[in-house]
Amino acid sequence: MDGQEIKAALGQNIKNFRSHRQYSQAELAEKADISIIYLSNIERGQKFPKPAILAQIAESLDVEVYELFKSNHIPKAASNVNKKYITHISKDITQKVMQAMEIGFKKYIK
Repeated sequence: MDGQEIKAALGQNIKNFRSHRQYSQAELAEKADISIIYLSNIERGQKFPKPAILAQIAESLDVEVYELFKSNHIPKAASNVNKKYITHISKDITQKVMQAMEIGFKKYIK
């Protein structure tokens, strides 16, 4: 699976979660503090968001970041390299979100 397939699967998952929660693109974009155009590009697999944006989208959808990468669109027979890549991305994103939260807590909550 190449990068484009991962972007497409991510976009489809976001769209599926959004539809399941009956959010329009405008509603999710507002909740995630991103533009509708950017969200549309992500859902169509044309853009891959930075970790902070992924975290905002996941939080807005009330899911964990790694769940955005789980999909029927990602073949179960995907190689271990692809599974490791997705796991690595998820761990990296989670780590960056935790670091940002820690900085925020230290700055605003003493």
